Amino acid sequence: MTPVPSHRRGWFAEPVAAKVPEITFLFWVIKILTTAGGEATSDYLALDLGSRFVAGCIEAGILVIGLVWQFRTRRYKAAAYWFLAYAIAIFGTGVSDALHLFVGIPYAGTTALWAIVLALVFWLWYRSEHTLSIHSIFTTRREIYYWCVVFATFALGTALGDFTATAAHLGYLASGIMFGVVILIPAVLWRGFGLNAVVAFWFAYVVTRPLGASFADYVSKPHSLSGINFGDGPTALIATILVAVLVGYLAVARNDIQPPVNQAQPARSTTVRDGVAGRERA
Repeated sequence: MTPVPSHRRGWFAEPVAAKVPEITFLFWVIKILTTAGGEATSDYLALDLGSRFVAGCIEAGILVIGLVWQFRTRRYKAAAYWFLAYAIAIFGTGVSDALHLFVGIPYAGTTALWAIVLALVFWLWYRSEHTLSIHSIFTTRREIYYWCVVFATFALGTALGDFTATAAHLGYLASGIMFGVVILIPAVLWRGFGLNAVVAFWFAYVVTRPLGASFADYVSKPHSLSGINFGDGPTALIATILVAVLVGYLAVARNDIQPPVNQAQPARSTTVRDGVAGRERA
């Protein structure tokens, strides 16, 4: 009997192309909207439904759906990718908040904890694959590392945004403005000073979370918490609609699909595309 090819084994087949989008301006817009929507949606489920247990079950259910959908696809699909990103934004917020509210870890502690988790996942990913490039996500193992990093960045960003807004007493608006300035740093360093493109990308990616979440909290939270009291539900709804419209556009336009690369030589092809030619796979 002819053996089944390795890329067909298992319930989740190996990808046949890159599983994440090309980085465009619209990518960053949608990413920030998902962070804002995830923050507001998680807070709405936890606070307005009246049961954090029920809210946690709903968030976990959405996450499972997103994981199955994304990992069952064999190439990048905008709807599947962004559904999972949104699900992680919601679930990551809930987990980070739970550590503070129920375990009693202060925001400084949860920020440090998730920073360590993120660094550990990056270390394991690089040790295993010798690259952290998003242009190399065409194996299931790399995709798992990628989504673990995404989860850690969402949880870290939630904790960091809450720390600056409440523990550091900046308030949500000032925190949002501060992170809006911080997110420009990797872009400036990359364009003007030759910062490694992979480092610049992940630097900016981490900052999108507290940026979006801070502005979402500013819009949704009551005046007593330095917000404008628009409400978690309406904020979540508007963010979700905007994300759905933009993702629908991407699904039709398909201008965020990465061009094919030579998967037989992933390190060389990805490093060249990331602007760091010369760093070969060890």
